[in-house]
Amino acid sequence: MAEITAATVMKLRKMSGQGMMDCKQALKEADGDLDEAMGILRKKGLATLAKRAGRDTTEGKVVSKLSDDSKTAVMCSLCCETDFAAKSDDFVETANLLADYAMVCSSDSDSEVLAETEVDGKKFSVMMTDMVSKTGEKTELGDFARYTLEGSGVIGSYIHFNNKLGAMIEIETSSDDVSCAIAQVAKEIAMHITANDPKSVDRDSFDPAIIENEKAIAAEQVKDKPAQIIDKIVEGKINKFLADNCLVDQPFVKDDSMKVSEALEKAAKDAGGTAKIKRFVRIAIG
Repeated sequence: MAEITAATVMKLRKMSGQGMMDCKQALKEADGDLDEAMGILRKKGLATLAKRAGRDTTEGKVVSKLSDDSKTAVMCSLCCETDFAAKSDDFVETANLLADYAMVCSSDSDSEVLAETEVDGKKFSVMMTDMVSKTGEKTELGDFARYTLEGSGVIGSYIHFNNKLGAMIEIETSSDDVSCAIAQVAKEIAMHITANDPKSVDRDSFDPAIIENEKAIAAEQVKDKPAQIIDKIVEGKINKFLADNCLVDQPFVKDDSMKVSEALEKAAKDAGGTAKIKRFVRIAIG
């Protein structure tokens, strides 16, 4: 058996981030081979994932990143079992690197593709396995979205102070000057989304199946009313439901005297142009 020197153990510890005893044991099993020892440590992480497969991952961290030219932005989440692990240096570092992987992923929203994305020759799934062998907790990717502007516009994002909730919004504008002028409003609308959890941008983009289901619920609630007024009551309930759940119709969190659409319209008009919300995503852990 090859001699396991302190220097070799320290080298493996630096490569893997694992504890001294785990590194020494892996080197013994690998007869001093560093690459094989790294493989042993990764298998330890995979074994931990398999053992804890049924555990809930209700803690973690939401991260985001904006490209240097402000044309592309990502938001994604890395989830684990406990708040203690979510605040560990290893987890935070890995979560922050996730945004770099999301920037180069071949998909704009598929977390499975994101897990197999490589940066500097290393898949993110391998990074997760390495980290699991350190934390001992199940870790998995949550939701993921990447937006890229195709013309004039702005992408606003906001992450709540607990790092477990965030939102990203894309707004189309009539000019780049308007985009710059409404950047702060875009961020504030992203904050609004985290707080109010809208289900759609506007009424036209609302899922028809959800509306039909709400109509059925409303009709059941008033089935004992006179037939001639049931349709009117149901219509009123649906209008209230849409007003509550469509982003543009919600009272703006920064100034509830205006709807979100009115706040955006005013900001764009003050900048000499127009703006329209194209899409948004809200990412929550737990």
